[in-house]
Amino acid sequence: MEITELNINESKTTAFRKGMRDGVPIALGYSAVSFSLGIAAKNAGLTPFQSFLASLLCNASAGEYAGFTLIAASATYIEVAIMTFIANARYLLMSCAMSQRTAPGLKLRHRMLMGFYITDEYFGIAIARPGYLNPYYTYGAAVVASPCWAVGTALGTIMGNLLPLHIVSALSVALYGMFLAVIIPPAKKSRIIALVIAFCFAASYISAYLPALSGISDGTRTIILTIAISSLAAVIFPKDVATEGKQ
Repeated sequence: MEITELNINESKTTAFRKGMRDGVPIALGYSAVSFSLGIAAKNAGLTPFQSFLASLLCNASAGEYAGFTLIAASATYIEVAIMTFIANARYLLMSCAMSQRTAPGLKLRHRMLMGFYITDEYFGIAIARPGYLNPYYTYGAAVVASPCWAVGTALGTIMGNLLPLHIVSALSVALYGMFLAVIIPPAKKSRIIALVIAFCFAASYISAYLPALSGISDGTRTIILTIAISSLAAVIFPKDVATEGKQ
């Protein structure tokens, strides 16, 4: 069944153009963040092409940063795979939400491509669209924003090789600033989240010196802490979905 038969009112061209328009601010943000990510890639020993390819094939900043951090720590492939999966697990929920917004007869190739481009930003603009989502809207946004993500990472890696070490170290702080921008707003709204974040920092520091954990690689230790703390928080502080939906 063709897309035009799926009650999607917009033509492919119209949807594509709207996606390109809405993808411009995402592209600008990606350029800034990916530059800092490229510096992290450089610190992990990746070449500009390798960092470009990594960002071309992975659209998640948290997942990439986790991967680069584990590479720098000489983690195994399985450690990188598991940690990247954990860091990107939220996209499974976004995919489930988007599956309700795709037309029943949409072909598998479109579903797979749309799934590949589910990130916080793409999901945000796509879920706000009325009715069934035309896949060409996602493609339009991706055509504009994704190259900026990949090229920005490569440029960050190149500049990381050219700039003096003290400047590279200063620019590396920008990526930590990005993660602070992610965790601080929800922490200000919820004391529970703030408590869990503080506990994570403390546990990460202490585990580096505990005899039972200090001998484990940084990658494995991070995975253990992530699973243990998130599971414990979910048990102790379960969310009331019914109450949350009424807010």
